[in-house]
Amino acid sequence: MRILIHTMYFLPEMGSAPILMNELASSLAARGHRVEIVTTLPRPPHNRGYEGRLFVRETRNGVLVKRYPTNVTSHPAGRLIAWTIYTLAAIWNLRTVRRGDVVFLRLPPLQLGLTGILARLLCGAAVILNVQDIHPDLSIEAGILRHPLAIRAALKFEKWIYDGHRRIVVISDGFRKNLRAKGVPDERISIIPNWVDTDFLRPLPKDNPVARRLGLDGVFTVMYSGIISLSSFETLARILEAARLLAPDRETRLVIVGDGLKRADLQARAEELRLDNVVFLPFQPYADLPGLLASADVLLVPLDKEKSFLSVPSKLYNYLAAGRPILGLAVESSEVYRIIREAECGLCAPPDDPQRIAAAVGALRDDPGGREAMAARGRRLAEDVYSRRSVVEAFEALMEEAARGPRGRRP
Repeated sequence: MRILIHTMYFLPEMGSAPILMNELASSLAARGHRVEIVTTLPRPPHNRGYEGRLFVRETRNGVLVKRYPTNVTSHPAGRLIAWTIYTLAAIWNLRTVRRGDVVFLRLPPLQLGLTGILARLLCGAAVILNVQDIHPDLSIEAGILRHPLAIRAALKFEKWIYDGHRRIVVISDGFRKNLRAKGVPDERISIIPNWVDTDFLRPLPKDNPVARRLGLDGVFTVMYSGIISLSSFETLARILEAARLLAPDRETRLVIVGDGLKRADLQARAEELRLDNVVFLPFQPYADLPGLLASADVLLVPLDKEKSFLSVPSKLYNYLAAGRPILGLAVESSEVYRIIREAECGLCAPPDDPQRIAAAVGALRDDPGGREAMAARGRRLAEDVYSRRSVVEAFEALMEEAARGPRGRRP
């Protein structure tokens, strides 16, 4: 098959989307498929060698990568513009699509679904939507969309996008229920979770070369590793308040690893609180990720209170594979809460309650035997349910079915 994967972010950028899409693309290429990535130029600080370029065509791990320009800012209007620019670039790239090709679209942005509709109508392609976040629900809950007319228009656009696609992949049963409530028939929805490379990410000793290089050995370490974005900022700020409550315990440290549009603001907040038990580190080389996560005693999955019921961050799967207990900051109605509680692989606390976050950290710190048991259960879950091989096989089977199935004007 010829498979065109559309993802707004790709290596060398860091974060779950670039890593997962690289693993999916390279795995499919290794299975003999012709795979192309349609993406954007990398953002600072990962854009070395790409500065000043408007279009880049390159090959990575046997995959053709086409990069188009866009702009990314922390302002909601700026992000909307960036999403629109990328969607227009993806539509422009449709001139290379032929009948029988598989067009795979990783959403958000929701606008990218327009590319799928046009690929089906104009090119006769088989199209698969991969829904990673539910928009516009998240924008409504966050208060970004407030005007009733704007909300109504966004919901109608969402319904039009879903109505225009025969195959929609969601990452959890909660997402499936959301789409079903919006009128998407069950037969159009497949549940394929995100995954983790359990051969690469595996339990390692806490005292390892990466931990020693970064000075993370010797203390009880609670770690967040990921993008510091507009959507994660408020919950990370609550974690800083929890760190202030934990300050008298000189043996506990919060380590925040990552970059993003709100990193400087988060560091400024930590300085305002005069926290000497909080350490900020930049993203580390991907090859060092197993050692980095192993240097933690507890790994954090922070979710915004209003958004957590609609989100399953890919870092959750990485943490499970790393063999460390997880502290999920999520409401009880969320998928993250359900996974952690059912698997008994960690604890959960409300994302807006610093005192309960601090109490959960203390409970984990004081129960080394419990941490070890939680970590082992999490690792088993990663191997049994969320391994890279099993999920890639599920996607390949769906793509092959789509390529054989009917196409044309009717979704």
